[in-house]
Amino acid sequence: MDNIDDILKKCSKDEESFKKLKTVFGNLKAEADQKAMHLDLLERAIKSDYDSIIITTLDLEKPGPVIVYANDGFTRMTGYSREEVIGKSPRILQGPKTDRAVLDKLRERLREGQSFFGHTVNYRKDGTEFINQWDIHPLTNEKGEITHWVSYQHDITERKRSEQMVVDSSMEFDELAEESKKTLIDVDEQGNIVTSNKAFRDLIGYDDEELKRTKVWDLLSDEYVESFRHKFDTFKPSDFDNRSFELVFINKKGAEIEVKANARLLQASGQTIARIAFENKSLQKRIMAMLSKRNAEFERAFDRSREFNYKIKTDQSGVYRFEYVSETFSKVTGITADEAVTMSIEDFVHEDDRKKVTEHFETVMEGKPNTEQFRIQSRDGGYVEVIDYAKPDWDADRSNVVAIKGAVSTEISSEQKA
Repeated sequence: MDNIDDILKKCSKDEESFKKLKTVFGNLKAEADQKAMHLDLLERAIKSDYDSIIITTLDLEKPGPVIVYANDGFTRMTGYSREEVIGKSPRILQGPKTDRAVLDKLRERLREGQSFFGHTVNYRKDGTEFINQWDIHPLTNEKGEITHWVSYQHDITERKRSEQMVVDSSMEFDELAEESKKTLIDVDEQGNIVTSNKAFRDLIGYDDEELKRTKVWDLLSDEYVESFRHKFDTFKPSDFDNRSFELVFINKKGAEIEVKANARLLQASGQTIARIAFENKSLQKRIMAMLSKRNAEFERAFDRSREFNYKIKTDQSGVYRFEYVSETFSKVTGITADEAVTMSIEDFVHEDDRKKVTEHFETVMEGKPNTEQFRIQSRDGGYVEVIDYAKPDWDADRSNVVAIKGAVSTEISSEQKA
């Protein structure tokens, strides 16, 4: 922080300017730290349910959407670093065995603004194959407009291999690396919970012995109990083999947990077992809410409509005039950039602030970066309070200051306004 203070002092004309600049920097750092904390919480929440997550832009036509965010899980799963994939299309993961029919279905669903769930062969950075399962959802802004896509991803290679093997009669699926990533229970034809993995026990709050003494429907919210119990009164394989259910569990603390249950039948030691994998819909909703909030924060963080850049020179009469001003000047003042370059700086600045603005520019022309706060006039006759971060623009020999370059922002903290 000491080095930062030194840099800020060099950009300040006096102690008061330094304090203002330090406050601005502190506010920006605090906001960045908060976003980093939110991202860390989000990634930890996702970690148990998903190997990786990426966020892409909206465009589906060539060259297609590009990646704007990838978590650590994505880098571990694919071998690519964040720096290598940001700005690139997810198509870098595709290769000879990637199923074009799946991609066509994916594109069709996304064009309709719908979510997509599917899998196909993808390729890591080193060229090795893996089976990537996607769960893709739209992200929307406050107007309900889709702005990005978020893709939760699983490497399900081992699961697909294990499905080709005979199920071990001991049913100890906590020992299977891929299966242990899921939230699973095995239920017999009477509805008894035969086995549960750690992820399910953590979700529901009961230990293994408690669950073995429990019928599966006893864990459900009241409105689901009778209909689900009825499935076990006359057990029909067709009710469970490759079937999905929307259910609500009540955990040990009494909290409701929305889940999607995906069931399949297994044979072990002559017994029919329904293996049920659960997707935590409550968690997914929280994740979507957090992502939507982050999406809004991203938009706000990259919103340049509240600031503009400029270059100023003095004319033959010594009057400061814009040589250049960015297009966003019109969003702040209502005056176009073309109009601005025909006017003097005094035409914009509040008369009570003109003296300090002149002193501000004189300081910069002496070769010192400077910060100043003042008011500029908008087209409607009102005034906008801004803060200007200005620095000298030297000639080729760095012997003379030939112009002033600056960035003006309307984002002023309450401490600065005070």
